[in-house]
Order: sequence, then structure tokens, then C-alpha cells
Amino acid sequence: MKRTTEELFAVTAPGLEEVCAGELSALGMEAVRAVPGGVEFSGGLREIYLANLWLRTASRVVVRLGQVKARDFPGLFQGGVRLPWGKFVRPGTRTRVRAASHASRLGHTGRIAATLADAADRALGRPGPPGDGPEQLVLARFQDDLCTLSVDSSGELLPRRGYREEGASAPLRETLAAGILLQLGWDGTRPLVDPMCGSGTFLVEAALIAGNRAPGARRVFAFQGWPRYRPGLWEALSTEAARAERNVEVALRGSDSDPGAVAAASRNAARAGVAQELELAVADLSSLKPSPGPGLVLCNPPYGERLERDSDLRPLFRTLGQVYRQAFGGWRGALLCPDRRLAEATGLTLAKRAALVNGGIRVALFTARL
Repeated sequence: MKRTTEELFAVTAPGLEEVCAGELSALGMEAVRAVPGGVEFSGGLREIYLANLWLRTASRVVVRLGQVKARDFPGLFQGGVRLPWGKFVRPGTRTRVRAASHASRLGHTGRIAATLADAADRALGRPGPPGDGPEQLVLARFQDDLCTLSVDSSGELLPRRGYREEGASAPLRETLAAGILLQLGWDGTRPLVDPMCGSGTFLVEAALIAGNRAPGARRVFAFQGWPRYRPGLWEALSTEAARAERNVEVALRGSDSDPGAVAAASRNAARAGVAQELELAVADLSSLKPSPGPGLVLCNPPYGERLERDSDLRPLFRTLGQVYRQAFGGWRGALLCPDRRLAEATGLTLAKRAALVNGGIRVALFTARL
């Protein structure tokens, strides 16, 4: 049987493209190329399944359906009908098109989406969209009158691992937490401490990395509803992933002054199946004791909407710097912060490692040798 190769794309948050490219290369993917907004690669069903199962830093994985050059809606419809919808959409599956348009004659995204959905119905030989039932997301992007269409293989966004049903006031997205750990070269062989752990996202993602646990192992994906879905292949890859899991042999500790946050972190860890791997405690930042190492101390301190009142936060950052120096000598330190001046209130010698986005706020990942 001839192997079908598709053009694939892993969508990422800004700043995670290179990390995600590294993940794909480690999985053995071909033609891997990081570009703004994600990573291009190629493969067949096996690669689509593997990417969804293992990627820690991607938001979704899409398959290129095709391109249509159009400057009017009849042309868009006619070109859309010729696309291979039947490879990815069953007759009983609704097609939901999400459109964007830049520098193109066709700029009404609602009408673009409706036209392409109608084209899908015509191509699939149905009089109109089905009623209630499964739904397939298709992304359409117009640029210079060329529409590129992609079929979503993931379904619910990949950051939604299924364990975080509750969060602190400013929860860190799972993909961002995992991406930061990978960006820092943390591989599960050194201790990790988060002294402001909130709902525990850094720690849970660290436990998944240290245990070599596939983040998509408990998920249901959109590709499982495709006409050419191969359940035997998916089961084989899932079984292989389960066999690759290992015991976590390294200390993963977190603390927070908010008892509610620590309780939420504990429940999140239990849902992720890593509660036994984490040490969680309610503790003020200044009460942390020296830790054996070396290891990585990492946190996401408060900032967000309070940035205009930096003076309120500087004492906290000064205390954070003192704790980093006094309790974690010989460790590597890292923190997220949107303002270098605020980060420098720690008194640490900082290096900017990456520019990222957290909850719509542009932040920098700073590192320091302690």
C-alpha cells in the first residue's frame, strides 16, 4: 500500500516554535521547520497520531486540506468543492469553518466560512449540514487572495490535558509550563522547586516529563472521527507510550502561601495521576529552607493587571531574590516577568532566555545562576 504523506502543522503559542520543533524532531518527524506561529512537518496517519499523543507544547495539530485562489465568492465555492473533504469529514459530520483574511479582496470572514461550509456539503453530496452530531473544525486563512484550508486533527485544544479543572487566579497554560521546562533543558533528572506554585501546573508538567508520560494519553481526538481512522494503529501507539513510562526518581516540590491554591494543586496532581510524585506544602516564601541540589527553582510570580502598581510588587520580588540566593545556592533560577525592571528588583543577575505570552500578556523568561 502506498503511504500517503500530508503537509502538517503544529500550532504553538508565540515563543514556543523552536521548542515544539525539537519535540517533533525527537519523534522522528520529517521536514520539520519552525515558522512564526508553529512548526511545519510532514507525515501520514501515524505521524498525526504521534504528534497529538506526545507534543507537550503545541496547541493543535492540523492537516493541510488544500489551497484556493479566489477573488470572488463563486470562485471560492467552486474551488472549495474540488478539495478532498471526504478524506477527513464523514457525511454525518458537521463542518465548522473558522476564517481569517488579510490583504485579500474577500474580507468578510463570516461569508468566507459559510461559502466553504456550503462547498463541503456539495463535495460530500449532502443537501446541507447535518443536524446535531459530531463536528469537524476547518481553519481557512486568506492571504493575498489565496485561501489555505487546514483540517484540525486535535479537537479540544492540546493544552487541555484533562487534569486542570480548577486554577489559581492567574493559571499558567499547560503547554507554556511544559515549554518553559523544555526551554530550560529540564529533563527530569534534577530536582525542581516552585516556591509560588499556585495550582501546580509547572510541577504536574514536570512530573509528566520526568515520568515520560504522553500528555495526550487520556484524550479523545478529532481524528478518531475521520473516515480513514485506524483504531488498531492508535491502540498500538498508545500501548507503546504506556510501556515507555518510567518511575519519577527526582524531587518535585512546590509551596504557596495560599492554602486554597495548594489544595487545588493537590487535586490537579491527583487527576493527572502524579500526586505521589509531588511534595506540596502551604508555606510563606520567606520561610523556605536551604535545599540540596543542584536543581532548578522556577516560579511564575504575580504581575498581570497590577503592573501599573510596580511599587506594590517590588518587596515581593526582593524577597523572591533573597530566597533564591539563600535557599538555592548552586541551583539554577528562573522566573517569568513582563517587566525587566520589576524582575531586577530580585537583585539577581538575570539573563533573558525567551519572549513568551502568558494569558495575553507578553512576558520574558529570565534565568540566573545562584
